[in-house]
Amino acid sequence: MNRIEERFARLKREGRKAFIVYIGAGDPNLDATRQLALAFDQSGVDVLELGVPFSDPLADGLVNQLAAQRGLESGTTPPKLLETIAAIRQQSQIPIVLYIYFNLIHRVGLEKFITDAAKAGVDGLLVLDLPPEESDNYEALMRHAGLSQIYLVTPTTPEDRMALIVKRAAGFIYYVSRIGVTGMQTNVAADLAEQITKIRAHTSLPIAVGFGISNPEQAKLVAGSADGAVVGSAVVNQIAQHGKSPELVAKVSAFVKLLADAVKSI
Repeated sequence: MNRIEERFARLKREGRKAFIVYIGAGDPNLDATRQLALAFDQSGVDVLELGVPFSDPLADGLVNQLAAQRGLESGTTPPKLLETIAAIRQQSQIPIVLYIYFNLIHRVGLEKFITDAAKAGVDGLLVLDLPPEESDNYEALMRHAGLSQIYLVTPTTPEDRMALIVKRAAGFIYYVSRIGVTGMQTNVAADLAEQITKIRAHTSLPIAVGFGISNPEQAKLVAGSADGAVVGSAVVNQIAQHGKSPELVAKVSAFVKLLADAVKSI
């Protein structure tokens, strides 16, 4: 088992839910990313998703698009990010997933990227624009490297295709709780429990729910139905607000701890 699988197995034994955080890598700079990762590990985060900056982040709303832009402006590249992850690994074993667009992997070369990611200490990849139907070689290389290939299921995914997707996945299933791009929302989807039940009929993998969760109450509500809650834009928005402050890590990790405590209170 890699770190993702180990963490979910431990949480299941303990009867607890997973709290997953997404941030844009290199926002405002890679040293801040390293410090935030270490602080999140102490604040109750179970899995850290790092968005690899990309010029055309089509699945992302404005908050995360701006984070990607700041990451590019800070000079963050995939090789520099892997160096940062290797530095995080010297102090922390928090499970790390790269949230990435396939173009960035293709440019490096599929086998080299996966090998380099595993060597740096990455545990899984969530490739936004790589459908399972085109992933045979990718999945074989991921298994060989000991990495989890994480796939998305959405409210509009037909059930027969959902069954295909979850059988190809590893680590956990990421359920996108609403139609559209990433971003903070005022309400949790009304059919969430029903959709999770439908997915569970096809897989024993943990199901984490994201897209739109913006406060502790929503995080707790989602974790009540799912195996984990993913918060991204709300945390990225905190980084945007405090990015130039010497209190950046303290303020953002305090916000994250409120969310983590809500998920862990179930």
